[in-house]
Amino acid sequence: MMHLLLVSFLLISACSSSQVKDSNANVEASVDTDKVLIVYLSRTNNTKAIAEIIHKNVGGTLVALELQNPYPEDYQATVQQVARENETGFLPPLKTKIDSIQNYDIVFVGFPTWGMQLPPPMKSFLNQYDLNRKTVIPFNTNAGYGIGSSIETVKKLCPNSTILEGFSIKGGVERDGIYFVMEGEREIQAQAEIKKWLQKIKVIK
Repeated sequence: MMHLLLVSFLLISACSSSQVKDSNANVEASVDTDKVLIVYLSRTNNTKAIAEIIHKNVGGTLVALELQNPYPEDYQATVQQVARENETGFLPPLKTKIDSIQNYDIVFVGFPTWGMQLPPPMKSFLNQYDLNRKTVIPFNTNAGYGIGSSIETVKKLCPNSTILEGFSIKGGVERDGIYFVMEGEREIQAQAEIKKWLQKIKVIK
């Protein structure tokens, strides 16, 4: 009798671990890495570092967003250009091309906070590609002022996607000449926080 109960329990456990939850729930801990896409925008490589930590934990395809016409090297010039793009709704054309977006079920989208908003290149990505019925997971680096309206914009641009709880961490402060900071103790801290977050949203065990 005990043997039969044990077999039944193992069968139930095996079935539940292979499922993907419904639209209002988290992703199961056992995910198909072939179905995972990690897209990120990074100017000072802090968001890139976070994307790489996620990739190390989850697997999948890692893609950096690049523009047909890159932003200026000068910080203030970029700030002014981004402000104009946000005011006019201009979506900068992407150099990056992603084939077979329909093959991915889970899409991580990573970005810094620019002007307390979602950066225009990430808006370009979310407008260009069909993420309907996919699970979208945002992650963010910022200068210490938070995410602003960026997550709300992701939700607005992905109305038919399941948006899971995002991740945000302080990166560099380019305005003050503080660039890449995700190294040493800061990297170790970021790794721990990201793993805890991924476990919380049940992408990993």
